[in-house]
Amino acid sequence: MRQSLQLRLGQQLTMTPQLQQAIRLLQLSSLDLQVEIQAILDSNLMLERTDEPQELPVQPETLAAQVAAESSAETEISAAGDTLPDELPVDSAWEDVYESYDGATSFSRGEDEDWDPYERYAGAGESLHDYLYWQMRLTPFDEREMAIATAIIDAIDDSGYLTLALEEICQGLQNEFAVTLAEIEAVLKRVQHFDPQGVAARSPAECLLLQLEVLPEETPWLAEARRLVEQHLDMLAEHDFSGLMRRLKISREALQGIVSLIQSLDPHPGARLSNVSPQYVVPDVLVYRQRHAWRVELNAENTPKLRINARYAALARRGGQNGDATYLKNHLQEARWFLKSLQNRNETLLKVATCIVERQRDFLERGDEFMKPLILRDIAEELGMHESTISRVTTQKYMHTPRGIYELKYFFSSHVGTSDGGECSSTAIRAMIRKLIQTENPGKPLSDSRIAELLSAEGIQVARRTVAKYREAMSIPSSSDRKRLV
Repeated sequence: MRQSLQLRLGQQLTMTPQLQQAIRLLQLSSLDLQVEIQAILDSNLMLERTDEPQELPVQPETLAAQVAAESSAETEISAAGDTLPDELPVDSAWEDVYESYDGATSFSRGEDEDWDPYERYAGAGESLHDYLYWQMRLTPFDEREMAIATAIIDAIDDSGYLTLALEEICQGLQNEFAVTLAEIEAVLKRVQHFDPQGVAARSPAECLLLQLEVLPEETPWLAEARRLVEQHLDMLAEHDFSGLMRRLKISREALQGIVSLIQSLDPHPGARLSNVSPQYVVPDVLVYRQRHAWRVELNAENTPKLRINARYAALARRGGQNGDATYLKNHLQEARWFLKSLQNRNETLLKVATCIVERQRDFLERGDEFMKPLILRDIAEELGMHESTISRVTTQKYMHTPRGIYELKYFFSSHVGTSDGGECSSTAIRAMIRKLIQTENPGKPLSDSRIAELLSAEGIQVARRTVAKYREAMSIPSSSDRKRLV
């Protein structure tokens, strides 16, 4: 085989390190962006917050971050990197040239690697088991009873029900104490009087009865409610109201009072206590109406205003070939690119949010039923961007409107054809279904087929199975489960 040298010319799309950084910032949520900004502030001496004192005058390029928060100019981050000149080797990564400021490793807390930077924003709630243990320690139990109560509490699930049979609890305690079923039953009765009422029940009927026991004896329909729960709870679950009136020998009005009393009880008492930390949503975009126009602004409190430190920037511009000068120049270039990427992120987010508001003006003014069908391609074509850019911008970004806080993804929905050849958003259809169910006769709730017929009369062609899918997505029970006494 003969060896030879060949020269070939070709073109390929390459992402520069600067573009990689811009895309990463674009898809970050507001909380993740706060972590990223704090990380680069800790790692780059050139950057500082505008509220920090600065001895030397600020250079023009140091105002980039401030302009990013206030400017509404349209700037696109294109896939070819038009707005980000190629100043670094295209086959390198950002971390290969500059120091890494990854949010996962930037915050140093000694040897505590599990430290959560969001801990100060959200406190963990008290779990059901912790609450029961606290009550157990306040109860005058001896050593044997304390061990039994601990085993019982350990066997309670998050809903408040006892998941193990008393025989299994007894068997598990045999190695430590020779307890009997009678002792376990006695301790269980005491635990069942803990708060929340109905905890440690072995069945839904027992849970409801425990809650009925603590009600005052003069409570209307109390005795009848106990009898219904003890003997005919299955009939109530099946909404067999006629059978219940025959079995209990009561009128419809009396049955309605009994059912109302039972519905006031909590079948899942443990669900009220949760150790899940609260999640706070910080809106990225603020939308409000001013006179006859809708205004769209970025949440200035979301992104702190940054600038380049004038003293260090002056040192970097003095030149020199030693290690310190190179170090300062690299950090100055990194700071400039970070400010530029942050500006591009804010401007792109503002453009996309403004376009969404223009498309969904009817929703903001009139409600969910007037949501228009919208897909990522519609926004991408109008703004001249790629769909992937729109997807990154709308992920985990929130908009504060007079109707509430919504994720930007909420405004995108599929569509269903109408009789006149138009389109109707799936969000609007779900709102119509919810409205029909809210106004239905509780004694004769609307079936999915009937709802489909009513929507068809409004010109919306939707199948019964589609109605069922939308209804289940809204956690609305079926017509048989929605049946109530008139």
